[in-house]
Amino acid sequence: MVETPDKVAALMDATRALGAMGAPHALIGGVAVGVHSGVPRATADTDIAVLSTLDRNAVIQALVDAGFRLTGQFAHSANFRHASGEPVQIVFDPGFDPMILRAERMGVAGVDVPIVRKDDLIAMKERAAADPAPRRSKALRDRADVELLRGDVPDPDEGW
Repeated sequence: MVETPDKVAALMDATRALGAMGAPHALIGGVAVGVHSGVPRATADTDIAVLSTLDRNAVIQALVDAGFRLTGQFAHSANFRHASGEPVQIVFDPGFDPMILRAERMGVAGVDVPIVRKDDLIAMKERAAADPAPRRSKALRDRADVELLRGDVPDPDEGW
């Protein structure tokens, strides 16, 4: 049994499954912030947006066939659990479609992964931070992500 959820393995397996079915997709959220900033970012799950016009059932089946366990479905997303225990959220939202189509491909652990562009990620995080509905802690995290993406990267030798 795997003791720690593996974000990298979950991302690689999801990317392979979505790529094999020809599904346009892109990494979003905290893991994308970490890749763009070069600073690992603590996050509860791995978020991947897929083109909203895709057959939702086919996407779900592709991930299940790749070993993911479906844990829930919502209006704009489907949640899975990777074999390592890592939660993965697949987002079906037309608001992400333009970002997916202009995503850049970046090497992550030797695999070419489509990731939303930094400017799109900043805009997404700014909108989320301004939303009055989410928890205060989420809005603060989104604002911190924006600063991290803009280059306010902590120096390990900074001290207190």
